[in-house]
This record gives sequence, structure tokens and C-alpha cells, in this order.
Amino acid sequence: MTLDRLWAGWRSEYIESVSAEKRDARSSVFTLILESGLPDDETHIVWRGSTVFAILNRFPYISGHVLVMPYREVADLESLRDDERDELWSAVSACVTAIKAAYSPDGLNVGMNLGSAAGAGVPGHLHVHVMPRWGADSNFMTSVAETRVLPEALPVTWQKLRAAWPV
Repeated sequence: MTLDRLWAGWRSEYIESVSAEKRDARSSVFTLILESGLPDDETHIVWRGSTVFAILNRFPYISGHVLVMPYREVADLESLRDDERDELWSAVSACVTAIKAAYSPDGLNVGMNLGSAAGAGVPGHLHVHVMPRWGADSNFMTSVAETRVLPEALPVTWQKLRAAWPV
């Protein structure tokens, strides 16, 4: 059995999209988005809770790729307060429900990359990836052409998931 490699170098553009002059070394790109004052439809924040929010991945692996995270910058799962932990997992469940309603996928990926060595692109602000999957969605274009093939624009994805998010 061979090991397939998936290059995701395009993700660095997302992380570096906020210039060093604007970025406080202690603030993640997610905190900067939250503090931007821009409306949710521009920042692609799908849902806001009291301690947690859900936002579309700006450079998704697939349409419907959502990140669920606490407002507070926390790097370690065990550093979450009880209220953050409870709302995080409740929001992940709600996100799964919304993705299923909006996309009718064959399956879903739900996971976290904690720490740089585990692949976390923003290691200081933990987040849970939730994304729909289909039997034939290998998205080989990323591997062979450094390109993502996404069938819809982020504002369309935002509208679908916002409408499908359980209240």
C-alpha cells in the first residue's frame, strides 16, 4: 500500500493574510476577524454562541468546511473552561446537523489538529474542523494542480449553513 501525500501549501496564505504590522503577536487570525467589526456575512461567521463561534474555512478543503472554536484563544483542549468545552461540543453537534441538512453528504470529517507538529495552522487558537464528505470527493486537483475545485462561492455556503443551523 502506498502513502498518498496531500499538499496544502495554500493554507499559509490564509494564516499570513493579516500583515505583521496589523497583527499583535498574541492574536490569532480568528481573533482579528472577530475584532474587525465586519458583519458575519463578510467574515463568514455562521453562528455565534456565548463562548464559541463557527466560521467557514476561508480556504476550505471542500464546500461546507466549518471551523468551530472558542472566542478565547486557547491552544490546549484541557485549557478550556467547562462552559467553553460544553458549548464547543454542542456547537460541533449543531454544525454536523446543519451540514447534513444543507448538503446531504455521505459522511463527515470532525477533528482537531492540536499543536504545530499535529498540523495546526493556527496552533494558539484551537478549532474543530467539520466538513461534509462524499464517496467520490477525492479532490485530486489539489494534488496534481495545486488547485481546489469548489462548486460554490463562500457566500453561498454561508447562506446555506446559516439557514440550516439549528436554533
